[in-house]
Amino acid sequence: MAFKKKDKFGLLLHNISSNLKEATTYFSDYKLNNVSDLKIFSEKMKEYETKGDSYVHEVIKELNNAFITPIEREDILALTMTMDDVLDGLEHTAALFEMYSIINADDFMLQFVDAIKNCAFEIQDSIDLLTTKKLPQIREHAIKIKDYESKCDGIQRQSIKHLFSVEKDPIRIIQYKEIYENLEDIADYCQNVANTLETIIMKNA
Repeated sequence: MAFKKKDKFGLLLHNISSNLKEATTYFSDYKLNNVSDLKIFSEKMKEYETKGDSYVHEVIKELNNAFITPIEREDILALTMTMDDVLDGLEHTAALFEMYSIINADDFMLQFVDAIKNCAFEIQDSIDLLTTKKLPQIREHAIKIKDYESKCDGIQRQSIKHLFSVEKDPIRIIQYKEIYENLEDIADYCQNVANTLETIIMKNA
């Protein structure tokens, strides 16, 4: 395990996690008041996603050029791609809000987003620990991410049960169910990041 002080892979992983944390915070905190806000919301999330993609391309380019990497190539790539999946999921969900003209996020959506935001903070902390060679400390962050994902499983069950019991409009049921499922998918992607981190700990600690 040899991330040097200004290692390019460490810097890129930090940039990816930092962009993800910023995007998740924006997603969580943005206030939707009317339909015109949805376009701003969706376009800003697309900007974060595009920025994330540019970092992914940089990682792949550097991996192709590097003779030696601080940890195994496939682990750097897996960590990059799992974090990118979280960001892609957020951008896609923002696009769904705009497509379906949903400006009132319900309590279930807010609970999902709060858990995902907490996951993004844990991911950022984990990457900082990874690049400063403090691997054993990452485990507690990985466990927290998995706890948030487990919480999201429960939120999804409650949300869909509630939806079918109170909503009479079949179109609305389809739309809300899709958003709940997308948010649960994002929580799963966060868990994939945690699993990748745990693999790296096992190999390098």
